Order: sequence, then C-alpha cells, then structure tokens
Amino acid sequence: MKIILIGYMASGKTTIGRIISELLELPFYDLDFIIEQEIKASISEIFEQKGELFFRKKEREVLESFLKKTDNYVLALGGGTPCYYDNFDLYQIEDIKSFYLKASVSTISERLKFQKNTRPILTNLNDEALNEFVAKHLFERNYFYNQVQTVISVDNKNEQEIVSEILSKLT
Repeated sequence: MKIILIGYMASGKTTIGRIISELLELPFYDLDFIIEQEIKASISEIFEQKGELFFRKKEREVLESFLKKTDNYVLALGGGTPCYYDNFDLYQIEDIKSFYLKASVSTISERLKFQKNTRPILTNLNDEALNEFVAKHLFERNYFYNQVQTVISVDNKNEQEIVSEILSKLT
C-alpha cells in the first residue's frame, strides 16, 4: 500500500502519518527528512545557503526517485511540494492513495503560534501577520492541495478521528 499525505505546515502530516504507518505496519517517510539526509543540512539551512530554487529542484528529484523505487509506505510531503513543477502529477496514479489534511487558517495559525522558533520563516511574525501569511499561502496552494483522491478536514478533530477517517477511505 502506498499512502501520501499533503497539507500546509502544522496540518498534522507527520503525526497522522506515523500513527497510520504503525497501525498498517508500513514504513513512514517524511520527504523533507529524506532531503535533509541526502544533502546533510536542515531545510532552513538549504534555503539559506542554496536558495529555494535549488531546494525545489532537489525536492522534485527526491520525490520522483522515491516514488519509483519504494513500495509500501506512508509518505508526508512538504507543505510546498505539490505546488512546484508538476509534482502533484507524480502521485496521480492508481496504486497511490493521496490525502489532503485540510486545516483552516485559524487552526493552522493556532498550532503555528507555538512553533515559531522551530520554523524560521515565521519567527518575526506577530499573530495578525501569521494569520495573513497562512491565509495567503492556503489561497495560493488550494488548487494544488486539492489534486488528491481524498480531502480530510482536520478542524476540531483529534488524531484518532482523523486516522479513522483516512483508514475508512483505504478499503
């Protein structure tokens, strides 16, 4: 089984992905982590030292390679992955189950308030600026995020409810 989770940062891709991988006894992968391991630098260091264009090219290369070589997995994509090149086309194939973990601006902003120091792009944003930043990105990425088989709303749901909903769509 091949499962891909997409969504904005703090939508729960990694948390939900790990739970699903445990329940289904599938390996869990995080695309950003794979890239970090390959380049031997954090995502923020890659952006800082080599720029976003380098990162997006590497991201495409790593995603394409992973999908060709790997069977049976749960894969969390980076928040921007579906939006560059034609990355979303790569998981539009029959044997991949793709899910968009859709969270509202308020849900994401509330979660990100407590993660600002681990997400360099957000460090200097106050609450109002954070809301605007998230709203703008969600609007821009909406088309790409919706290029999945199933959209799962995560607002006002706990991890178990989200996992159960995803599992019900796999049969």
